[in-house]
Amino acid sequence: MARNNKILVPEARAELDQLKARVMKEKGYSVNPAKPDNVKYEVAKEQGIPLKEGYNGQLTSEQAGKVGGPIGGNMVKEMIKMAQEKMKKK
Repeated sequence: MARNNKILVPEARAELDQLKARVMKEKGYSVNPAKPDNVKYEVAKEQGIPLKEGYNGQLTSEQAGKVGGPIGGNMVKEMIKMAQEKMKKK
């Protein structure tokens, strides 16, 4: 699973990585804050998906979605919650 997603503000990468680490840790995953992307291997193992480092072209899109979905989905939920809290303060 190569990192092909483009961040509109490249300077935000560190903050997004911190968010990923915090959110996935809250969901019960063991996350190395220095390498939050590695949580995908734990999610894959939990789902029974043979994700390995490097090229994973053998995975179906359904399998890839079962790995990335929980990670990205939980990050989006947290960002929405953060935005709602910020709006309440205005």
